[in-house]
This record gives sequence, C-alpha cells and structure tokens, in this order.
Amino acid sequence: MKRFEKIFETLLWDSRLIVLVAVIISLLSSFAMFYIASVDAFYMISHLAEYMSPALDIDARAELRSATVTHVVEIVDGYLLATFLLIFGLGLYELFISKIDPAEQSADGQGVLVIHSLDDLKARLAKVVLMILIVKFFEFAIRIHYQTPLDILLLGGGIALIGLSLYLAHGSEKH
Repeated sequence: MKRFEKIFETLLWDSRLIVLVAVIISLLSSFAMFYIASVDAFYMISHLAEYMSPALDIDARAELRSATVTHVVEIVDGYLLATFLLIFGLGLYELFISKIDPAEQSADGQGVLVIHSLDDLKARLAKVVLMILIVKFFEFAIRIHYQTPLDILLLGGGIALIGLSLYLAHGSEKH
C-alpha cells in the first residue's frame, strides 16, 4: 500500500507540470502583443510627418491629432495587455513549477516579477487590469462628443471613480 501511495502522490505532484501549457501560451501571447503594439507604434510615428503638411487645413489637422492620440492610447493598451500576460505566465511558473533564479538574484532581491503567493499574483494582475481599464476609459473619453452638461458631469464622475480606485489600490498595497 505504501508503494501505491508513493506512486500516486508522485503522479499528483507531477500533474502540476500541466501549468507549463498556460505559461508557454501566456508568454507567446505576450510576445505577440508586444510585437503588435510595436508595429502599431512604428506606423503611427511614420505617419506623423503628415501633421506638418501645409496642405492640411485646421479641421484635418485636428482630426489627425485626435486619431494620433487615439492610436497612442491603443498602443499603451496593447503594451499593458502584453505586460499582464507576461506577469501571469511568470507568476504561474513561479507558483507551480520552480522559482526563477535570475529573478531571485536580481540587484535588489525583490524583482518586479517575483511572485511569492497566489494572492501576490492576483494583486499584481489586478493593478495591471486597473491600468488597462483606465486607459480604455481615457480612450472612450476622447472619442465621445460631449453635447450636454450632464455628459461633462458624468465624465467628471468617471474620473472621480478612477481616482478612488487608484487610492484604494494604493491603500491596499501598504497592508
């Protein structure tokens, strides 16, 4: 019976290696998002020469500026999503497979990507998700055409809620 128990427990322990699938896919997805955001940034920057064109009238220049700001927000969103996937993949690896020695031996000993518990991983991911939501809010806020004073009031309320969420997130960091 002891032999069966040992084999079964070894099998149970080794089953954690299935997490490697999620780690690899998260890292590949992160690399893909970094690539996509970088290509978007390259093409956005390459089109900025049009902004200096004397042929553009004021309305066309304002439209190009608005489109460029929107593209910058989308690029930031892409990089944040890539960062989320990177933290998720490395966190799963550290929690279920093995500690990452170079991260543990980093200069300050407390690397950004060092994950010690599932709660630590959740807290780090929650902060990135909060930043993604803030960027999305900003993206929508610059696209909306404000027509009534209520629209401006709702925008202010949204900004106040973002401030509150950042305050609460920062407050929970101290505990």
